[in-house]
Amino acid sequence: MISIKSQREIELLKKAGHIVYLTHQHLIPYLKPGITTNELDKIAEEYIISQGATPSFKGYEGFPKAICTSVNDEVVHGIPNNYKLKNGDIIGIDIGACYKGYHGDSAWSYAIGDISEEKAYLLEHTEKALFEGLKQVKDGNYIGDIGHAIEQYANQYKLGVIRELVGHGVGTSVHEDPDVPNYGRPKTGPRLKEGMVIAVEPMLNLGTRRVAILDNDWTIVTEDGRPSAHFEHTVLVTKDGYQILTGE
Repeated sequence: MISIKSQREIELLKKAGHIVYLTHQHLIPYLKPGITTNELDKIAEEYIISQGATPSFKGYEGFPKAICTSVNDEVVHGIPNNYKLKNGDIIGIDIGACYKGYHGDSAWSYAIGDISEEKAYLLEHTEKALFEGLKQVKDGNYIGDIGHAIEQYANQYKLGVIRELVGHGVGTSVHEDPDVPNYGRPKTGPRLKEGMVIAVEPMLNLGTRRVAILDNDWTIVTEDGRPSAHFEHTVLVTKDGYQILTGE
């Protein structure tokens, strides 16, 4: 069921989202060659707790860590471990924070040191695809309008659009209805209404859209081994557009 949030709920979701934003900002100075993804996880968890929240992902359906760290060909759900980031890597960091029972959720992909031109191209256009999708978020539009805008942009820049993974509603659960695919047809799917809160999150590949899952039953990787990027904001649907809840 798709829920319309009350003003009280919106205020709590704004707080949760802001904590997620602050956690991303807190991690940025550490994103250098030599740090392990485990170390990033510990820094993020401690910071989220310091802000009066708890990590949304830790223990979610058995996920063992506070954040997801997906490196290079890992699309999403990378489990932090002892891997040391190297110059030229890209890393997608997905962070969720729960504040007084309400969640914020945002992923961002970062360059580690000097990255290749093709990786820079992937990051630039996946981030731009997110904002192309967000342009379609307003009362009266449709979920399909968002996915269509993202897909059209990705196709223009010859990036693979993953179909097995989608955005979602956000509220008292980190994943609620409706699903928000990164592909689709205009004027299809649920209608957007003022007061809905959704996470829009394009996941695009430099190669084909095909993906596989690792033996840990969590981490999704590109089938062809080429890099993938992930950008996500939680937003509130407003009468005339949207408000980003996982920003400043």
